[in-house]
Amino acid sequence: MSKALDDFCGSAFWNSSLLERPDPDLPICFEQTVLVWIPLLFFWICVPWQILNFCESGKVKSPITRLYLTKQVLLDDEDDDEDETIEEAAAVAEDIVTTTLKRENSLHRRKLGSVNGSLRRSLKDVVKDKGEDKKKTAKGQQLIEKETVETGKVKFSLYVKYLRAIGWSYSIWILAAYVLQNAAFVGQNIWLSEWTSDAVTYFNETYPASQRDMRLGVFGAMGVAQGIFVFLGAFLVAAGTVRASRLLHTQLLRNILHVPMEFFDTTPTGRIVNRFAKDIFTVDETIPMSFRSWIACILGVISTLFMICFATPIFAAVIVPLAILYYFIQRFYVTTSRQLRRLDSVTRSPIYSHFGETVSGLSVIRAYGHQQRFLQHNEDTLDINQKSVYSWIVSNRWLAIRLEFVGNLIVFFAALFAVLARGTVDGGTVGLSISSALNITQTLNWLVRMTSELETNIVAVERVDEYIKAENEAEWVTQKRPPQDWPDRGVVQFVDYKARYRSELDLVLHGISCTVDSMEKVGIVGRTGAGKSSLTNCLFRIIEAAGGKIVIDGLDISTIGLHDLRNKLTIIPQDPVLFSGTLRMNLDPFDQYTDEEIWKALELSHLRPIEGGENLRGSWCVWLGRYSANPILILDEATAAVDLETDNLIQRTIRSEFADCTVLTIAHRLHTIMDSNRVMVLDSGKIIEYGSPEVLLESQGHFASMAQDAGIESTDSTSL
Repeated sequence: MSKALDDFCGSAFWNSSLLERPDPDLPICFEQTVLVWIPLLFFWICVPWQILNFCESGKVKSPITRLYLTKQVLLDDEDDDEDETIEEAAAVAEDIVTTTLKRENSLHRRKLGSVNGSLRRSLKDVVKDKGEDKKKTAKGQQLIEKETVETGKVKFSLYVKYLRAIGWSYSIWILAAYVLQNAAFVGQNIWLSEWTSDAVTYFNETYPASQRDMRLGVFGAMGVAQGIFVFLGAFLVAAGTVRASRLLHTQLLRNILHVPMEFFDTTPTGRIVNRFAKDIFTVDETIPMSFRSWIACILGVISTLFMICFATPIFAAVIVPLAILYYFIQRFYVTTSRQLRRLDSVTRSPIYSHFGETVSGLSVIRAYGHQQRFLQHNEDTLDINQKSVYSWIVSNRWLAIRLEFVGNLIVFFAALFAVLARGTVDGGTVGLSISSALNITQTLNWLVRMTSELETNIVAVERVDEYIKAENEAEWVTQKRPPQDWPDRGVVQFVDYKARYRSELDLVLHGISCTVDSMEKVGIVGRTGAGKSSLTNCLFRIIEAAGGKIVIDGLDISTIGLHDLRNKLTIIPQDPVLFSGTLRMNLDPFDQYTDEEIWKALELSHLRPIEGGENLRGSWCVWLGRYSANPILILDEATAAVDLETDNLIQRTIRSEFADCTVLTIAHRLHTIMDSNRVMVLDSGKIIEYGSPEVLLESQGHFASMAQDAGIESTDSTSL
């Protein structure tokens, strides 16, 4: 009872309902023998003397109740192991109650001491059994699985996938444009170095105008060529990356729309939103900039090293050791940074999930005054995310210091070799070597950062690709297409049909075998969890068969595509969805009907005179069912969320307008199916009764018991 309450509400319930008697005229729980089962957490909420006084007052007649309420006495006699048993038992309360109730008769005849010993043994047995069952739990039986975090180096196939999304022609032209731009840059610098050497050649001579014009013209042409190739490369990168983003987003959206419903049961909304928000944003914005910068940096480093080696060829001897040092620094940084970015992406999903849950339950949070608790939870999730973000920022500082050291070594050796070769190298070439070495420090720094950023941001493609490869439903359209007029009669057959929601779970339907004839009205009833909604899910193949088959008008539905199947069946769900827009858009989204037909359907659905949109959803679904023109109609507790008067109106409309259809009705109120041709009673995924309402009422079985509880004595009770 108090298990559904939090600590504060449970304590208030205990104090006001059980420990106090606010009104002598209302002796509800104080003049009766009450079997109290309370989660053990609430024993620490209550004051011990209140519990003892309450037990000794004589109001508690049951020894089992007194046993639970005097837990502190038990704890005094128990050692630490038994304390642990009691605490573990709180997690399996249902089994403890079941075990205890079976022994209640014998417990009443024993003394309290023997009762305590028996209960302790039962607690230990239950906890032991639960412990063994827990060890046997198969992987995947947990509803929400923890989000996986990839480790190690990003697979090369992801780069290939991204380049393929850009397009191989785009990729080749992008590389060619940037190579030509850097070739023009190197040529311009070498040309400028040669130009400065003319001062020695024409020492104390007039500089020829033709030589000057030629030098200036070539230098300017190379500058213009750089501008053209930079623009062309940037344009191609922009066009190619936009194409890649659009393609990946389309593939992700298409695949999410085709995944089975169990995917949404086991995947929090925050993870899906994170893929479409942060990861797609990274693919749209960050990766293109990183990709362009990485190409420019790596070609810039190659160009700079080429110019230094051109000026001082001996410098090539130190390139290899410096490259090895640079490689180890780069790999150490990239490995750490990549994993930090992965952790950033994973720890960001709980922020979205918690925010969405908080917004959806805001009224309840405010009603119970738990704003501070949710704020604290939000801050905790943000702190967890910021741990990886801050560590990533610190790693950038670590990288900068070490790359400055490598850059300084390059400048040192370039200057050293230039001095050693001063007799053989002219001043312009030495200047080119030193200036290039001074610039390479910043270029190396950016190369490592862009390499790391590209590798860490490509993780977004990895995460998007994970959902792109998620398992889909069956094919929407197969080569075997049903006839255009299928189904023409509406005969539904279940042949030893079995189903489960996931492969690692137990069956929810156990060998269902029955036949629903053409234009027959069948009501489906049963307790909660009996398998009523699962049966309708199987008709639409939302749940695939684990055995057996469903045959509609002689055609096995597992052999046709989902689009062909679902397009031929009509369902009026319990909780329909209305889209933002006009009423006509919701009623006729494909613009197939005239205004007269829509008004007629509105009148039949009792929607024409409507006040404030009351009961709009249920009646709207009846309209859709009326004009779907399908011979099979499934009502999944369609009127459970409307008032009784509207329920009565909708039921009359269904009986008159769907008289020529095969109707399967999952009943929320038994009154709505008493005029059905037959009633199917489900229990634990099995058909326990199937026949006409009159016969089932006379048989005094499960259906008769349910009808008696609902106050129905005959099949004449067909209206509310």
